Amino acid sequence: MSVWIRVLCGLGGLFLQLVVLDAAIRTFLLPRVATIRLSRYTSRLIAKAFRMIAGKKSYVTKDEILAIYPSIVLLSYQVVWLSLSLVAFGGIYIASGVSTFSHAFALSGSSIIGAGIVSAHQGSILVPQYIEAGIGLVLLALLIAFIPTLYQSFQRREYAVSRLTVRAGIPATPWGVLEIAASVDSYQRLDELWREWEAWFIDVGETHTTLVILNYYRSPNPDQTWIGSAASVLDAAALFQAAVDAEPSPTAGLCIRAGWLSLRRIADYFKVSYPTDLHKKIPISISRDEFEIVLDRLARVGVPILADRDVAWRDFVGWRVNYDAIIEAFYGLFTCPRTDWHTAAEQPLVGPSNLRGME
Repeated sequence: MSVWIRVLCGLGGLFLQLVVLDAAIRTFLLPRVATIRLSRYTSRLIAKAFRMIAGKKSYVTKDEILAIYPSIVLLSYQVVWLSLSLVAFGGIYIASGVSTFSHAFALSGSSIIGAGIVSAHQGSILVPQYIEAGIGLVLLALLIAFIPTLYQSFQRREYAVSRLTVRAGIPATPWGVLEIAASVDSYQRLDELWREWEAWFIDVGETHTTLVILNYYRSPNPDQTWIGSAASVLDAAALFQAAVDAEPSPTAGLCIRAGWLSLRRIADYFKVSYPTDLHKKIPISISRDEFEIVLDRLARVGVPILADRDVAWRDFVGWRVNYDAIIEAFYGLFTCPRTDWHTAAEQPLVGPSNLRGME
């Protein structure tokens, strides 16, 4: 084998191994937003396969299929990285003096899994063998160490989503938040909800851009998604600020701001477009008729609604325009059912929760 072939194989193998290590370090260890092409191409390829499998099935079936997608992606990272490392060190072994490609790749495959089935006695080959075995162990250890961090973030996210069912029902709806608050006469306690979800948005904005795979981890209940819950809280806060005849809550306004800032961070990573020059003339996905349906429902259960609904509508649009395009894009991107505001006219009303003293 000519010297030039050995040199090219060695340089190519070294470059390929550096690409693998860069992808592994930035995927599992770098605590900031990073675009990792190798990881992104792998996840996109698997996503296409899952979309083909899910096809036009019902949402519940799609949810069951897509629930295993992120786990398959994480395992696929290991398969891709170990396979590319095998090829990379095959080239390095050629550069180190191995005479044939078949022997070089057999040596690499034996070393990457630490089996030692094929060994070499030359010092120039033993060194890369030990290095490859160490890299193989490190790649596997990164995944094992990454999983607890991932699931801690997932559990924090889902704990708040599960708690929201008490305040908003299943599935969570923005009118459900205000309706249930009215049923227990606890408008003053809504500030606790806004504060909790302000912290939730900040946490999600951080974890879902550094641990990007978290965006695809689905909630245990198909009717209870993190995107739908986020939209419900933001819309409930916007409704409270715009349409409820009560003292506006600065805490609700801060919750909305935390929400759209965090959602923008995630949208930027996934290259989701949204308007940046915001004004009330930008159309939103909620129609005036849907808005009126929800206000009529809230009025029937005793929520005090502003008399001037034109003003309420303009204020609601002013709040919703901050996050409308992002939420609507996320429904499709993460395959979540959209909250249909028309259903507010059909759902049973929530009556008073405390019937003591009532005939």
